[in-house]
Amino acid sequence: MILRNPVARKRLARFRSMKRAWISLWLLVILYGASLAAELLCNATPLYVRFEGRSFFPIFSYYAEDVFTGSGRQTRPDYKALAQSPAFAENEGNFMIFAPHPHGPYQSVQPESIDVTDQVTIRFTPESRVASVDIGPDLGIADSRLLSFFTRTKPDKTPPGRLSDYFDLSEKLTRALAERFANQAAPFVSFALENKHGQTYTGVLAEYEPRERTPEIVRMLIYEPAMKASRDITVSLTPDLQPAGQWPGLWEKISQAEQEVIKSLAVERFDAPVADYRVVADGRQYIAGFEKEDVRFPFPPVTGHPLGLDAAGRDVLARIVYGMRIAMSFGLLLVGASMSLGVAAGAVQGYYGGKLDITAQRFVEIWNALPFLYVMILMGSIYGRSFELLLICYGLFNWIGISYYIRAEFLSLRKRPFVEAARCMGVSSRKIIFRHILPNALVPVITFFPFSLVGAIGALAALDYLGFGMPPPTASWGEMLFEAQQYRWAWWLIVYPSIALFTVMLLGVFVGEGVRNAYDPKQYTRME
Repeated sequence: MILRNPVARKRLARFRSMKRAWISLWLLVILYGASLAAELLCNATPLYVRFEGRSFFPIFSYYAEDVFTGSGRQTRPDYKALAQSPAFAENEGNFMIFAPHPHGPYQSVQPESIDVTDQVTIRFTPESRVASVDIGPDLGIADSRLLSFFTRTKPDKTPPGRLSDYFDLSEKLTRALAERFANQAAPFVSFALENKHGQTYTGVLAEYEPRERTPEIVRMLIYEPAMKASRDITVSLTPDLQPAGQWPGLWEKISQAEQEVIKSLAVERFDAPVADYRVVADGRQYIAGFEKEDVRFPFPPVTGHPLGLDAAGRDVLARIVYGMRIAMSFGLLLVGASMSLGVAAGAVQGYYGGKLDITAQRFVEIWNALPFLYVMILMGSIYGRSFELLLICYGLFNWIGISYYIRAEFLSLRKRPFVEAARCMGVSSRKIIFRHILPNALVPVITFFPFSLVGAIGALAALDYLGFGMPPPTASWGEMLFEAQQYRWAWWLIVYPSIALFTVMLLGVFVGEGVRNAYDPKQYTRME
């Protein structure tokens, strides 16, 4: 149904905006609540341990390794290794309960714990042939290399005679050769070269500069056309050198000696990388490459780590969840503190006005002109990076914007009749500010709160990306994006943190739009 009434369309748009805002608000609350309970969802430390009839809660209390092993060591135990020990694996009364995702944000995963396919894949890639021909002034062949393939003569021998005996020479080729033998400057030239059997190849003559003496020979290169339709031939071998499927037909056309060489290289590849090997089969040369899925960090998504591992072997999913808690907590604390400070400053300026307002406004303008990033760098170099320092430094500058709006609201409301009536009744200035004027001036605060939260989260990510935010190894989205820049081939390092940051900021914007529509005065007024 198409609504033709403009008023009805506006109401429908407002309803959809409000509905979207409510859904976004609940999603943000759920995501933030899940991040606050991150230790119960993503943790390498077990939630509960039952050992020798006793109960332990390692996520709440510290237990030394000696408690479980009797080794005398007072260090933190490796609970995952302990769970595989005979004391737990063979005794049903001893067990551990881990979080749904048993990996923490700071735990480096052992490469041996990652399940990868123990196979070596041999990839045979056909290689295009290239021949070189030394041509004399009479177009005779003085010397050549691999020309026999293109002339279809006996291999490993220079075909006798002239070039025209084997190829149809175009006018472009003869003219280019004549310019070079005449010792004239000639550009790079590429041309089609067809042999007497009808096959067409590509010939190339390099750029030529005049010399003191006329050249006695000119070298020409002949290229086989790129084999676009040719596909690589692969075979996967198990540790006992048996194919995972069937041997490809190409394998039977390789000599027995070269087969043994390829198998020996495959055996070496199970332990360490090996160089490619060139092999001739069915009259064509192939490059045999040996591939194996080695565990090297960063590592792509795999069973147990659905979002992959970063360069230090840490689980990306766990770091995103913990990064959500840091981002939301920082944003809420920063916006709450800056809003409170901005409201207080704007209220005092707007209510009292006069010289106090002018003096305070000049101070605010001077303070706003200070370079925040330089101040942040200076404070970080003196006191070190921390969550509290970042919150304080950012909060000292973030309150200025909202103070302007509150000041304007107070300047507008302080002359209203209800304020004058309160003064006449002897109500104190503090009560007038906080009980009478402030409730009527909170619309900018409520409206800008979601957008300020989004800005704070984005600012934290930007500072972490630049290296001026949270100290390492804190799990933060900006730090993860910076790491992704160093490993651009690791797509999972950029995709998943970006999706998390984009989702949270988009939900915040939706909430802000809904709040703004709810407090929009235009929908309640009309011109008559």
